[in-house]
Amino acid sequence: MTDVLGVVVIARNGDRLEYYQDPKTYKPDFTESTPLGAVESHQLGSFLRSVYLTSSSPSYISGMKDDLVDTHELRVHAKAGGEGPVIFDSAIALLQGLYPPDSNNKIILANGTAVVSPLGGYQYVPIETVEPGNDRSLEPWTDCPAFEEHIASVYASSEFKATEKAAKPFFGAVRDYVFGRPTTLENAWNIYDYVNTQLIHNQTYAHRLPPSLIDQARGFANYHENAIFSSGEPGGIGNLAGRTILHSILSSLERIAFDGNPLQFLLIETSYHPFISLFHILELIKAEPELASIPNYVSALAFELRRGPPPEDRAFLRLKFKNGTNDNFQTYHAFGHKTDIPLTEFIYRTENYAITSQKQWSAACGIGFNDEYLHIGSQQGASSTVFAACAAILFVGVFALAKYIKRSRSKKQYIHLDDDEVSSRFGHANFNYGTTTANVSWSRREFEFYA
Repeated sequence: MTDVLGVVVIARNGDRLEYYQDPKTYKPDFTESTPLGAVESHQLGSFLRSVYLTSSSPSYISGMKDDLVDTHELRVHAKAGGEGPVIFDSAIALLQGLYPPDSNNKIILANGTAVVSPLGGYQYVPIETVEPGNDRSLEPWTDCPAFEEHIASVYASSEFKATEKAAKPFFGAVRDYVFGRPTTLENAWNIYDYVNTQLIHNQTYAHRLPPSLIDQARGFANYHENAIFSSGEPGGIGNLAGRTILHSILSSLERIAFDGNPLQFLLIETSYHPFISLFHILELIKAEPELASIPNYVSALAFELRRGPPPEDRAFLRLKFKNGTNDNFQTYHAFGHKTDIPLTEFIYRTENYAITSQKQWSAACGIGFNDEYLHIGSQQGASSTVFAACAAILFVGVFALAKYIKRSRSKKQYIHLDDDEVSSRFGHANFNYGTTTANVSWSRREFEFYA
């Protein structure tokens, strides 16, 4: 029996086409996945299978089914905002590698015929998409006034201005290779993403680009993104991307640690942003400064829950990071520890920074109930909930009044006979009044992040 009880894995999407983000608000443009991205994500899924679902692996999750997926043991969340279509495609490809087709994925019909699912036993794993309009856990930085103020303060800082001055030779050299895109440090992400995308997919461009430019573009983009998605304090607004995803991490680790809960593997497929924030919150940057950068495509951060060494009866947490396709898992230690950290200590040191609901996100972003920003998410949901509830009450009231009037008229106009009963199939029991209730229940989800 191995020591691993379960794992939470945060995975970045695979290769895609150019992805523009507004430098001042981070509002995104549309992008699409590529066959290369699907292959990369599939490879990551196969790698995770070899680590956690192969019995000979020292990190094998004992007791978890490794042939046919049990959806009680595995849950998958995928970011729907921003690069959402790419991230969803990456999640599907990763799951194909994690749980490949199995000929035992079949049913036996009443006539004895065996039917295997398509593609040799393809396994359909449910994916819960996280829409930023309902749940801000995977994209909290857009439509957030406080975060936009943070971006502006970064650009106005003396350090940023000094770096921008030092970067002038690079931006002058790269101007001929970005075709009208603003060559400024504020636009460093978009410069790098365009150059990198063309270098991967455009052979003519790749032959013309001086080799030193891609390294400089990535270096300045790393500086830019690290400055935007971090803060000096764990609870700072710059760490917002890490603080909202923490709730899913902590609640899932608690579920895995509880013997009565079947969850053993949570996969969160998302973008690069929360990686940077989490590395700062968990103080990994202090010992490993190279982590203060954009993680490569299909990077993965694993939170392994492990049994403590005898006679220890507590569960411990081990952090592992894999930076892209050409890397293996490397072990890192949170909060200056030299070894695995007790789960209780990890929760104690992070739970106060976790943002768990739309209400807390609104407070962190400085959004009031009458602010137009809130209408994008929970306030709009709250309004629809109140409207639905009022509509339901009105409908039931009108129905009850009509029924009362009908009964009153019946008593006045007819003599009741014992044998003259109306069949119950014509009564109100067969009417479906569940729609309003479903809407109210759905809107309640808007106030709680995925757990």
